[in-house]
Amino acid sequence: MVASDRFDTRDIARIAVFAAIIAALGLIGPIPVPGLVPITAQTLGVVLAGAVLGPKRGAAAVGVLLLLVFIGLPLLSGGHGGAGVFAGATGGYLIGWIAGAYVVGLIVHRGARRIVWWRVAVGGLVGGILAIYFFGIPVQSAVTGLSIPESLFTSLAFLPGDLIKVAVATVLTVTLWRAYPPAFALEDSPAPAVEPHPDREAASDRTD
Repeated sequence: MVASDRFDTRDIARIAVFAAIIAALGLIGPIPVPGLVPITAQTLGVVLAGAVLGPKRGAAAVGVLLLLVFIGLPLLSGGHGGAGVFAGATGGYLIGWIAGAYVVGLIVHRGARRIVWWRVAVGGLVGGILAIYFFGIPVQSAVTGLSIPESLFTSLAFLPGDLIKVAVATVLTVTLWRAYPPAFALEDSPAPAVEPHPDREAASDRTD
């Protein structure tokens, strides 16, 4: 059956779980990488939310987290929270998380009956990196006074870490799919064809 646009109780539980996962990844704090910009793990959670829950539910999970951050809970990496974080240089990236989760889910789930690694990887690259940068870089430019090209150049320092997170998200998503497929809400997948029951078909032939 094609997934409904409405969220049922199980969907709400999935959304709450992934909002908590993204928040928990913020408790890890920045991960130092020799010679590179430290990696914050929360974008990994954003990609996982889209890949596992699909576009609508994945974006909803991120939206729930950001709502909690907005009202003051220190759920971002480093213990940050409050409305002020959305007015800073990273505010556009936070809003981009919602779009990123949606794009990841759209690529991974659209018309899919199963999860395949290459769709997760492509979804992570397009949604988890490009979509987030699309929102983040203009806001960073406006807040810092840098030009768009300058902001893009400075953001490229985070690209190696983002690529690592996409790779990790791909492995985790495929592993979860193989271990427990019911965790996934495959949205927009075509309804499976219903095979006619042999007894019913025979009964139909007798009545014709």
